[in-house]
Amino acid sequence: MIGTLQRHENFPSQHVPARHVDVWLPPAATRPGADKLACPVLYMHDGQNLFDPALAYGGETWGVAEALARLAGEGVVPPTIIVGIWNQPQRWREYMPQRPLATPAGAQRLAQMGPEFAGGPLADAYLRFLVTELKPFIDRQYPTRPGREQTFVMGSSMGGLISLYALCEYPAVFAGAGCLSTHWPAGEGIVLDYLAENLPRPGQHKIYFDYGTATLDALYEPYQQRADALLRAAGYREGQDWLTRKFPGAEHNEAAWRGRVHIPLAFLLGARG
Repeated sequence: MIGTLQRHENFPSQHVPARHVDVWLPPAATRPGADKLACPVLYMHDGQNLFDPALAYGGETWGVAEALARLAGEGVVPPTIIVGIWNQPQRWREYMPQRPLATPAGAQRLAQMGPEFAGGPLADAYLRFLVTELKPFIDRQYPTRPGREQTFVMGSSMGGLISLYALCEYPAVFAGAGCLSTHWPAGEGIVLDYLAENLPRPGQHKIYFDYGTATLDALYEPYQQRADALLRAAGYREGQDWLTRKFPGAEHNEAAWRGRVHIPLAFLLGARG
């Protein structure tokens, strides 16, 4: 693998169960004199699917390290650190945005959701772990640029939902969110109602969405069209503050996300258009 991968096993937390955290350092961060290099940081969910085919679902990684190293080598983005947060058996509960379910309508929908949500949502605790425990550790241990302008979050499916939720709940921490194959149907699209009231003000944040048209992704287009309308109404400028891409024929899997991950990386980490 290009770059350097370090694992922090069973990273402890007061908010969520311990889990592994992988940190990928770009080649530029390990060269002589790199102690003076400070890098943006991209936090990614479902960390075991990012780097090692032996661990990744279906044996296919996102190829995100290779894509990011290539973009940095071409000068499209700065050298960037990736923090891969492993998921846990309670993944659905941690990744489902919590505040939308706190309304009366949300409580009704939660009661109708599957057994994977038994015990209620845990997204707020998961984000407290990310923002108040993991991020300070990463900023202490690695050559980061810790400010909002250089801190990003990204994931796919339910990981897309929690990335969007992280941006909305912590707009002073994250500058952008990458949401690939966002699983809008969770809670019958209730996150869209929350989004209408909680989008950060445009001009200082970037949001990337995409979806395919096959397998589970075939469900997403109507929801994504509603999300796009909300962003336009909030003053987000397409191509500058936000980008939505449709990929005809693309399925809901790591191979599909690997094939297009360079697009959100360039949009989020590159210079604003």
